[in-house]
Amino acid sequence: QVQLVESGGGLVQAGGSLRLSCAVSGRAFSSSPMGWFRQAPGKEREFVAYISRSGEITYYADSVKGRFTISRDNAQNAVYLQMNSLKPEDTAVYYCAARSSIGDRSNRYEYDYWGQGTQVTVSS
Repeated sequence: QVQLVESGGGLVQAGGSLRLSCAVSGRAFSSSPMGWFRQAPGKEREFVAYISRSGEITYYADSVKGRFTISRDNAQNAVYLQMNSLKPEDTAVYYCAARSSIGDRSNRYEYDYWGQGTQVTVSS
């Protein structure tokens, strides 16, 4: 059974930073491209960031480009999302996800496994 567990969410003021972590078990982590998504109340889940198996390729939503950084540690079976210059519109539940295939990296339906999410709240 594949498990993904996010942590690191919380309440932060606008302009502040948070670092999210996602621990992965039950799968050959190094073989899985990974993604971060987020879902705000009343909105659909949206793509945030993607990282390839090796970590050499990353891809970001325009809304977070230049502020967020995705990284991974294959030895620790973990993926991270460093979030800087946070804005109130970044408030959402953040999810990490794992996929088996290489396709549309921003398409949530192509991800096979999901964590339970961690709440990020940015106050103005």
